[in-house]
Amino acid sequence: MSGFRVFIDPGHGGKDPGTCGNGLQEKNIVLDLAMRLAKALENYNCQIMLSRHKDVYVDNGDRAKAANAWGADLYFSIHVNGHTNINANGYEDFTYLSVPPETTDIRKAVHTKLSSVWFNAGRANRGMKTANFQVLRETRMSAVLVENGFITNPQDAELLKQESFRQDLAEAMAAGIADALNLETKVQEDDGTKLLRKEVKELRRELAKTIQEMEGLRDKLNQIRAIIFE
Repeated sequence: MSGFRVFIDPGHGGKDPGTCGNGLQEKNIVLDLAMRLAKALENYNCQIMLSRHKDVYVDNGDRAKAANAWGADLYFSIHVNGHTNINANGYEDFTYLSVPPETTDIRKAVHTKLSSVWFNAGRANRGMKTANFQVLRETRMSAVLVENGFITNPQDAELLKQESFRQDLAEAMAAGIADALNLETKVQEDDGTKLLRKEVKELRRELAKTIQEMEGLRDKLNQIRAIIFE
């Protein structure tokens, strides 16, 4: 599915910091995760669009409209949880209240990959849930919203502060999406192949130039023949 379109939505931004705690703001963590996910998905044959590339506010309705207008096949919203109970921890994800089997399968694949990263770090797997969130309700394609840990939990927050852990999360998200959508990995060319491709391109350019010169000579010969045989 080389034309598969994945719309990545880092939640909050700008005037809306999202959940805050333990020296972190949700808007910054999810933007970092989204950029890492976009980079990881570059290894697959798919198209990628983000709702925001920097710390700006985007209305939830506008996020859904942008995905709908682009014709996205998957809306993937990234968030970090928060709770008044600082002991709440771990990973969970959401789809809309009622979704087709395709969306359910995508969510299961993503959940398997992401929950494993959190579980292996000793954090809770809080399960697969449904909610009437605006971005899930107003998008016209499969939509999944992930909650990567609790920023209000000291242990989860400490994990989210680690670049290596955030990279693990991004790669898990990419792997889950790729598995669910059967995305093909892009062929990676070595230096020799790249050089050969460049040489072939140059030869084609020289061939086109030679053909053009030969056509010019042919025209001149025709003109000479016309003069001789007048």
